[in-house]
Amino acid sequence: MLHACCGPCSLEPTRIFTEEGVEFALDYCNSNIFPPEEYQHRLQTLDEYVAEPLDATLFEEPYDPQEWEEKVAPFGLDREKRCRACYRLRLEKAAARAAAEGYDALATTLTISPYQYTDIIFEELERAASAQGIKAVCRDFRTCYPEATRRSRELGMYRQNYCGCRFSIAEAKAERDKRKAELEAEKAAKHRAMIWAAASGVVSQANQM
Repeated sequence: MLHACCGPCSLEPTRIFTEEGVEFALDYCNSNIFPPEEYQHRLQTLDEYVAEPLDATLFEEPYDPQEWEEKVAPFGLDREKRCRACYRLRLEKAAARAAAEGYDALATTLTISPYQYTDIIFEELERAASAQGIKAVCRDFRTCYPEATRRSRELGMYRQNYCGCRFSIAEAKAERDKRKAELEAEKAAKHRAMIWAAASGVVSQANQM
């Protein structure tokens, strides 16, 4: 069973497992996603990919944002603790689904993102799988992130710009604003350097005269 967070993140893990001859199904278990319209948009994108060209089985766990609010949201702005609780909630349900459907192992697409806590994901994956008596497949897909990005754009997939929960919306915006400010500062510094170089050249020529 492959816990799937979204369509773009599923591209490379499913390609790799297919090439390895692994039989798998996907489980969309993501009550963290806010708002509900975003949840449905990501599900639709994944469903379209799973139906064609992947042609695989896709399970969907009940969307229960209230449970997420009760078990995860209290960690608030402590991102590491919040993400751990979120991984735990989702992977426990995916592991239960895997065991109930007769699958002997559980993996997740979460590890393709360089913005996630990979080590913590592995810890929670091991914990959830062990509780259900199945194997945890701890695969680090981060090196595949650029290719997944390229392929998802090529396929015209919807690509979200935040992890999923309501806290991550503000965090992603803050990170984008920070990168934008850094780029603008770098551009301004280069412009000043060019002006200084040009002015220094004029002064040098005047001295030579």
